[in-house]
Amino acid sequence: MTLKLNVGQHSEAGLKPLNQDFHGVAQPTDAQARSRGIALAIADGISSSPVSQVASAAAVRGFLEDYYGTSEAWTVRRAAQCVLAATNAWLHAESQRGEGRFDKDRGHVCTFSALVFKGREVHLLHVGDTRVYRVHPGALEQLSQDHRVRLYGGQTYLGRALGVTAHLDIDHASWPTEVGETFLLATDGAYEHLDAAAVQQALARHGPDMQAAAEALVAAALARGSADNVTAMLVRVASLPAQIAPPVNREDLRLPPRLSPRQEFEGYRVVRELQQTARSQLVLAVDADGREWALKLPTAELAGNGRELDRFATEEWVARRIDSPHVIKAAPPERKREHLFTAVEFIQGQTLAQWMTDHPRPGLDEVRGIADQIARGLQALHRKEMLHQDLRPENLMIDRQGTVILIDLASAHVAGLSEGLGDARALELAGTLQYTAPEYFTGEGGSPVAELFSLAVLVYQMLTGALPCGLQVPQVRGARDLHKLQYVPLRTRRPDLPEWLDRVLRKALQPQAARRQQALSEFVHDLHAPGPEFMTRDRTPLQQRHPLLFWRGLTLVFGLATVVLLGLRVSGH
Repeated sequence: MTLKLNVGQHSEAGLKPLNQDFHGVAQPTDAQARSRGIALAIADGISSSPVSQVASAAAVRGFLEDYYGTSEAWTVRRAAQCVLAATNAWLHAESQRGEGRFDKDRGHVCTFSALVFKGREVHLLHVGDTRVYRVHPGALEQLSQDHRVRLYGGQTYLGRALGVTAHLDIDHASWPTEVGETFLLATDGAYEHLDAAAVQQALARHGPDMQAAAEALVAAALARGSADNVTAMLVRVASLPAQIAPPVNREDLRLPPRLSPRQEFEGYRVVRELQQTARSQLVLAVDADGREWALKLPTAELAGNGRELDRFATEEWVARRIDSPHVIKAAPPERKREHLFTAVEFIQGQTLAQWMTDHPRPGLDEVRGIADQIARGLQALHRKEMLHQDLRPENLMIDRQGTVILIDLASAHVAGLSEGLGDARALELAGTLQYTAPEYFTGEGGSPVAELFSLAVLVYQMLTGALPCGLQVPQVRGARDLHKLQYVPLRTRRPDLPEWLDRVLRKALQPQAARRQQALSEFVHDLHAPGPEFMTRDRTPLQQRHPLLFWRGLTLVFGLATVVLLGLRVSGH
């Protein structure tokens, strides 16, 4: 089953000479409908402005066109809000060039509501006093909130609308939908003169013909005395997908054979095997132009594992959507494939794991330089609402020029691909446990701050060769276990390093995500230019700062006291 909607829409100027309402439904391709959903929108220009019809048309057209130009990796909320923020900026700028500069009521201003159906969910975007309802057999459930301010004496004015100010605050909500659900979008000229009975009558009279029902609603509002422009949109969910399809259709792709040197495969010539595991084979290959690529192929062991095969299909898709020198690049899609595999750039260099073996006691500047580059790679992913989720020394390459590159995107979480079934959060434990943030184990899921924790673990390990909490983190089973995590102070292993560095890392490795630095840029800045909170002498009790040293010292004191007491007892005899 696929997502299908039945839509009807109609608008009339009514008694006014000009229709300042605007409405529309997107006509996406099948691929766009799967990745971005189906969008419909309605807008109402303010009657006091001579140019508000320009604003309402620009708002609807811009949204329905530009929304499908946003990244497929983004969530509906982020994509829609970016598009609407740009539209708002343009409308406000136009107002500042005209009469709206001195009188907002004469500017490029309109109200706006949209529904985006994606997967098995529907998303509401709203600002102003157009309305969105869910239609029930005996009632209309208002889903949007009117942004209208009421004054003493009964007067009202729009508190929020597109084009009023340079900053836009737009409402967003989402919920699971069901086959057969019906929604109504309407401007005030329509909903002020319609009720649940009128809507039910129109739907009952015209059956599945939603267009005729929308026309009937507009006619009913005008017949009941509406003196404004009247616009009504009806949408009914006809069918929903059973599940969210992966971005790459692997159904027509066969599992590849095991490759050998000098073998020809899908336009590549195999040079040598790089790695073999029970789940995958990694080979070095060259294309027809002599360029080197690393091919990763699933083994027969994964034949019945649809989840892992979907990861194979998605890994290259993710790499192709990131443009950063610090994230591995995918081979260009030059030809249709017959087998399931990924092709990414071959990097001449060494893993961070090997680098740490070669540099057991590196200087702080070396480590900071590597951390800076890792952070830039992660930030490139985060800008696309992606999480790497498997940050570990074996998944970082340092090429011969010293560039640090994130590799192995098989565990990446893409929010835009996950939403549609009720939860876009990264809840799955996908990476290597000892580098994973505690919130994955407590059920809160991943975030950019969770990846900050993983980066801090790497920084600590590069400096000391050890993990900051040993193997305690994977033992967390709930929030109550977080207080059991004991950070081993950096200077117990590297007393040559500055005290402030220990405090920076301790903060980044806090078990509670809210107590860490809240952005990778903040953590990187603290590594280079620590603020006063890290330069002040630590007044934390010794038991918390150095628990091992505290208990060793306490044991020594008790031992000495015991010896003294025994000595006194013996001398007394």
